[in-house]
Amino acid sequence: MAIDTTETTSASPTVHSPLGTRLSTRDKLVLFVLCAAQFMVALDFSVLNVALPVLGNDLGMSQSALQWAVTAFALPSGGFLLLFGRIGDLYGRRRLFLTGLALFGTASLLATFAWDPASFLTGRALQGLGAAAIVPTGMSLLTTTFPEGPARDRALGISGTLLSLGFTVGMVAGGVLTDVLSWRSTMGLLSVFALIVLPLAPGLLPESRTPDRPRLDVPGAVTVTGGLLALIYALSTAAERGFGGTDVIVTLAAGVLLLAAFVSIESRAHAPLVSLPMLRRRTVAWGNLGGLVTFSMMSTVVFVLTLYLQETLGLSAFETGLVFGVQGVMSAVAGVYAPKVIGRFGARRTLVGSLAGQGLFVAGLVLLNAHTWSVWLATAAISLASMCHLGAIISYGLTVTSGVPDEEQGLATGLVTSTQQVGITIGIPLLSVLATTSSDLLAGVHTVLALDAVIVLAAAVLVATGLGRDRSRPVEAEALGLR
Repeated sequence: MAIDTTETTSASPTVHSPLGTRLSTRDKLVLFVLCAAQFMVALDFSVLNVALPVLGNDLGMSQSALQWAVTAFALPSGGFLLLFGRIGDLYGRRRLFLTGLALFGTASLLATFAWDPASFLTGRALQGLGAAAIVPTGMSLLTTTFPEGPARDRALGISGTLLSLGFTVGMVAGGVLTDVLSWRSTMGLLSVFALIVLPLAPGLLPESRTPDRPRLDVPGAVTVTGGLLALIYALSTAAERGFGGTDVIVTLAAGVLLLAAFVSIESRAHAPLVSLPMLRRRTVAWGNLGGLVTFSMMSTVVFVLTLYLQETLGLSAFETGLVFGVQGVMSAVAGVYAPKVIGRFGARRTLVGSLAGQGLFVAGLVLLNAHTWSVWLATAAISLASMCHLGAIISYGLTVTSGVPDEEQGLATGLVTSTQQVGITIGIPLLSVLATTSSDLLAGVHTVLALDAVIVLAAAVLVATGLGRDRSRPVEAEALGLR
């Protein structure tokens, strides 16, 4: 998704803050619109999790069919991400961003007033299509609005914090709204977000597109979209039935083959969806690996802890929401201080240290048992792991995009957004099957958490080795305008 710095603007130009000064009022409004949209999409990934049993009873969905409440959203949101990002580059990012917002809001209303499983799942699928348009165009608009340096660092930091908080807040809001009102209010909340953001966006966001208008890489678009759809379907289905099913094996193999074909096509394409030379940059490749691991593994922890708190400890949806509420508060605190840590130690060191911290605190969750005091261990460990998780999110985004020329920022940020969405999407089905299919839920939860911790710690070692020693002198936080 290549971005050229030449932009056509339908709104008055954004006035960028000079080095070391605060963001202007207009900058803040632009950031609010873009971050609110990203937060809304992240919220949608988790807001239904604790409401699924109630939703199933209301709409007459069987236990085995409930996975589609999540999968119907995850399939299009992950599968069409790269394609929609490229369409935005060619035909206008703001235009596609607004279209995605309108579709997301309308689909949320359909899901809110769904009268049967088919209408509800249709709404969820349309939400996913809207999200696939919002996420990559929103990130590209952010990096073209805020120039590289302190302004973009702050914007990416806030965006990354809200993206992670959205997933956590969704767990809290889903439990509270389901207990107080009904599951329908969780979908209604999303439509309210869209109605707030949509009227503000046209007057604030500048239009931008690639001026030379290269032809769309159709073979690449078909193979990557098909590959991601097949892969997400296979992993989501495996979370319910295991990896032994014929449909899981066939779609998993098809997904791998299509993605392999995509890589081959991109190596020869004149205007590729993904720049393979960009992936050969150390900071881009290893930074995105850190991002993929931190997103996928933390979403897995949140999911299995939800099962543990409700099924093993017997907590209600509201009480479970309170546990994740503490996690959300601590994540917000981390979001405030993470940019200062990055300013002091550098993005690469912060990424490695944050991954290591996340892995160690997740490892502590293996001590959970069936006694009620474990709720305090769960609350403390998930909160501390989430603080490290926030540090990893912000630092990996800065690692990937720092030092990339403006004309290649779209390629770099496209990979960042793809990593975020794919990580959130695949994390839960990839490991949670070990908990949901286990005859002993607590033993299954322990297995998932142990593997999760090992994967994150291994990623910390790989990222540290791959990035090498950062010889650049860390810039003090105050000089970056992060204080």
